[in-house]
Amino acid sequence: MVSCFSENAINVSHSSCSSYPSNACISPSLIPSVQNAVTSIYRVILCSSQKQVLIRVTWCRNQAGQGLSMQFGDDPSSCFKLNTNSGLFRKKKGSKLIESDNMKIEVFWDLCNAKYDTGPEPVGGFYVLVMVDSEIGLILGDNMAEEAVTKKFKAATRVAKASLISRQEHCSGSTLYSTKAQFSDTGISHDILIKCSGQNDGLRHPALSVCIDKKMVIRVKRLQWNFRGNQTIFVDGLLVDLMWDVHDWFYNPASGYAVFMFRTRSGLDSRLWLEEKLVQKEQDRVEFSLLIYACFQASHGMKL
Repeated sequence: MVSCFSENAINVSHSSCSSYPSNACISPSLIPSVQNAVTSIYRVILCSSQKQVLIRVTWCRNQAGQGLSMQFGDDPSSCFKLNTNSGLFRKKKGSKLIESDNMKIEVFWDLCNAKYDTGPEPVGGFYVLVMVDSEIGLILGDNMAEEAVTKKFKAATRVAKASLISRQEHCSGSTLYSTKAQFSDTGISHDILIKCSGQNDGLRHPALSVCIDKKMVIRVKRLQWNFRGNQTIFVDGLLVDLMWDVHDWFYNPASGYAVFMFRTRSGLDSRLWLEEKLVQKEQDRVEFSLLIYACFQASHGMKL
């Protein structure tokens, strides 16, 4: 299927399909960039009414502090915000009732013992629960989340169907960035590394490398001329389009972002996503997209 779809398609799950060395991204020389904000969008389908609700969850970290915000549907008034660093507004454990679009939404959270890595999103020791019209709509966290559900709700409480459909990450620092992504509900989590190399790495011209699970899936040479493009890859049997736009890394580094996007699609679609098909696709099945915005800190520069 890989060879039939595109001569440049790369199958991540089969080592013989890649023409690049498998250790190309294992030992990068730059200090990785860090996440400033992470936004995940979940689609929740209620059991009782089959009503769909989009929940936008954002974890952020900046000079003003670190916090969590959630928005339900398209109603900006339904936003829930929590600043976990501020001494004035700090409330790391509690609950809040929100009315939105004729829905009763209740948020429960416990971030008292939350553990963080380098980014603003906790990696353990926390839970965030969202009830929508008396159904468990969203569960975030580790084992604490499962224990909280058992303690707070009866066994007969309905659990809505929730799917992660989009993840957006903002990062800053150097030209090296790593993250994780799960491209389907049944798939595994994959390590993704994006590296922009230059003369410091012994190259005559800047080049872009993207690795998944320490395996290079694309390498773009002469990046200053090939600053926009796309590539088809296969991950866990899924067709994934990878697009990049690093124009501002070269021509507007002071305020511009580089953008990388991974998005799954059906193998029956011969072209990149058509706007007129988006609504129909969302109704037929759940697809996933990962959007990464990367900027440089003034102290780092581009280092090419």
